[in-house]
Formats: sequence, structure tokens, C-alpha cells
Amino acid sequence: MANSPWQHHRSTSIADDIDFEIKGQELQFLEIELDPGESAVAEAGALVWKDGAVGMTTVFGDGSGGSEGGFMGKLLGAGKRLVTGESLFTTVFTHNGHGKARVAFASPTPGAILPIKLSDVGGTLICQKDSFLAAARGVSIGIAFQRRVMTGLFGGEGFIMQKLEGDGWVFVQMGGTLVEKELRSGEELHVDTGCLAAYTPSIDFDLVTAGGVRSVLFGGEGLFFARLRGPGKVWIQSLPFSRLAGRMLAAAGSSGGQNRGEGSILGGLGDFIGGNN
Repeated sequence: MANSPWQHHRSTSIADDIDFEIKGQELQFLEIELDPGESAVAEAGALVWKDGAVGMTTVFGDGSGGSEGGFMGKLLGAGKRLVTGESLFTTVFTHNGHGKARVAFASPTPGAILPIKLSDVGGTLICQKDSFLAAARGVSIGIAFQRRVMTGLFGGEGFIMQKLEGDGWVFVQMGGTLVEKELRSGEELHVDTGCLAAYTPSIDFDLVTAGGVRSVLFGGEGLFFARLRGPGKVWIQSLPFSRLAGRMLAAAGSSGGQNRGEGSILGGLGDFIGGNN
């Protein structure tokens, strides 16, 4: 495979130890190289292309338990995916032929693909609930309830994120440019909730209110931000899809894309005063 900033060749782990390469800059895609019998797990909609020897199978849950997990294990895995807004099913891509075979996946939005070897971060990564792109077979895709986080404001459910567990490779999709920060013990960082891409479980996470009355009335950076305390690693994305989608919807407006310019400080209120609403 060609040289790349992100490229891996195999070592020993419980999960399938796949080879991979990430290609591109702002619009990246992931190319995974499989040996016979090896598998990668992904959402069906993430596929870009695959060699003919790579078969596709839809499985209930996340595909991590295999036949040993039993029905209840598969049901639990599927339930966790459903809670985070994913499908009950996952697609497993398996090399059924000889020699090497490749399969490629891509993020649906502009940004970066972050490869993480879970054994390098203590076996667990917590990330935004829609950020999972693909993984080696054997990685568990679950949920992380932040129950201590102002739970009354979220219907008693807390702040739900995705939890990826195992010792193999996972690939998470981040919006815009990606920044990795290592926080020392006691070091504190405040991040917009949408821009918090992922962090290791040793990070102490909480939501705190941000700003005063003006930020409540006029949007700005929202009502809350994530307060992160070290030690541990944090990954920050510069353009979460929710922010991009919000700008696109605001630009389109209720008239379905009429060009109104972007000069109004008051946003929707300015449209109302100007007779656009």
C-alpha cells in the first residue's frame, strides 16, 4: 500500500488485526486490507467500494460477540445501537477468497477519519454518538451514559455518547479539522458540546452552563459546554455536522433557498423585521 500519514501493518490482538490506509485530506476515505477470513464492521451506507472476494453480511447488533454471545448478547448489542440512534443491524465485510482483498469506507460529511487502536488508550474510547465509521471485527459498539450531567435537563437520560470497547482498531469520523490534546492531571478544558469529538475514560466529563442571558436569547455558543478535566486525551472537531447543517438550514430559510444575504446580526428576528417571515 502507498505511503500515508495513517497506515498500519499487523500485530497481535483479540480483534481482527486489519491493515489500513487513510487517503485524502478534507474529504477522506478509509481503505482496509483483509487477509482471508478477516472482517471489518461498518454501517452499510459507509461503503465506497470493495473487491469481489469481500462478502457482505447483515448481523443483529454490532457483530462483536459472534456466535459465543448468544441471543441475549446480540439483543443487548442491538439495543445499545438503537439508543444512540443507529440501526439495529450492522454490516460485516469478510474476505472469503485468497490473498489480499480491500474494502473502502467514507464519512458522509467533510472532515477527518481518526484511527484509534483501542489497546493504546486502555481499551475504551468515548465519542459523539454518530461518529462511528468502521472497526475491526471484535470491537464492541455501546453507549456511555453521562448520568451525573445535569440529568434533569435531558429527560432523566443524561448526556448520551458512544462507547467503543476492545483491543482492535476503530475508525471514527470527525467534522472539519481534528485536534488532539493531552490533558495533565487536574488540567481543565472547556469545549463546545458539538465540537467534543472523543475522549478517553480517564477524563472527568461534565456539562456546565455557558455565558449569560444574551447567549440564551441569541444562540451564540449554546447553553452548555463540556468541562473536561485530565488526565487523559481529548479529540476536538472544528466543524460538527450539526453546526454545518444549522448554517445550511439558516441560509436556505423557510422559503426554500431564497438568497437573502448574511448581513443580519439578529438572524431570524432581522428576517421578521425585514418582512421575510
